[in-house]
Amino acid sequence: MIGTTRQINPRTNTVDFTRMPSNKSSDPDASESVIYRLHPEREGKRHIYQIGTSNPETAVRAAKLVAGDVAGIDVNAGCPKPFSTSGGMGAALLRTPDKLCDILRALVKEVGTPFEIGISVKIRLLETPEQTKDLVTRLCATGITGLTIHCRTTPMRPRERAIREQLVMIADTCREAGVACLMNGDVTSRDEALQLAAQYGADGAMIATAAEQNPSCFRTEADGGKASWEEVVGEYVKTALEVENRWGNTKYLLGQMMPGKSPKYKQMTQSKSYVELVKILELEEELGAMAKEVDERLGIGAPKMSKAERKAKNKAAAAAVATNDAPEMKQDEGETEKDNKQAEASSLKRTADEAELDKDMPADVARQGGPGSVPEQASVLAV
Repeated sequence: MIGTTRQINPRTNTVDFTRMPSNKSSDPDASESVIYRLHPEREGKRHIYQIGTSNPETAVRAAKLVAGDVAGIDVNAGCPKPFSTSGGMGAALLRTPDKLCDILRALVKEVGTPFEIGISVKIRLLETPEQTKDLVTRLCATGITGLTIHCRTTPMRPRERAIREQLVMIADTCREAGVACLMNGDVTSRDEALQLAAQYGADGAMIATAAEQNPSCFRTEADGGKASWEEVVGEYVKTALEVENRWGNTKYLLGQMMPGKSPKYKQMTQSKSYVELVKILELEEELGAMAKEVDERLGIGAPKMSKAERKAKNKAAAAAVATNDAPEMKQDEGETEKDNKQAEASSLKRTADEAELDKDMPADVARQGGPGSVPEQASVLAV
């Protein structure tokens, strides 16, 4: 986020934080990349921006960029993935509590107070209840307004059942300090979240995996409960088109929402554009025209040149140099650079199931050693 420019996008009614790609020198026609996008009308002041960081100074610099557009900043001190922990972020902060407290105090003082927004933190359980209580007590003393506890230790994975025995103690510790306590881990619906929060004395709950699979999980049974995956997918694709969502991100989430046994799932994983997608989902009549426009703006779905066609174009471009036709050569170099990047992305190791779905994902999202694999003094934002 540091180095981005805040812009209002009149076409999507979003606030976009953009910057030129690092390879601009090799592609003079490159356009600005959207690093982060939020929608004031849809999200309003309900949006909490989570930051991955290992440094108070850069955390503050990055948080200030979005502070005026969000309801709060949350520090991720629970992510166990290597792309986060190898940079001293995420769950690695649980091993450096002094640094974590410094980050939170800096954000409270320099961002939370002046912008009148909340600062919160998400953590995991430590090895013993005593260690967890000590950490929670220290974090609550930094001035934060909320704390989320993921009821698993760092080595635990989602398939392992969440540990809730410490929740009452954690909720009581937070309450004594005037800090809201949210629980996380194996919470699958709004009704279940409310029941568990009441049972363990928490102020609420956070839902992650279940929300990716079906975001209507936040609707109570009294209000209709979870919608069918077809309804959810239709609404999601419509929203993605309205905000011109990155194709790889849209396709990734559809992989969570659509059941693998559906014939449309396999077709979706092989799709290359929104036009293809809405046809597969039988939404062509409603969304076909919009899909075509978005594909053109995002530069996806256009037929790719064959190897022979690229070779012929390269030969023609080389000949153009002799006639000082520099613009044509630059265009060819841009195509070559693009081909190289595509080849590099496709070489990433994937499981057989992921191979179809992830090939449209940007490399920094698809790989384990992602944007967090940076020196400890750097700060990376994850959204």
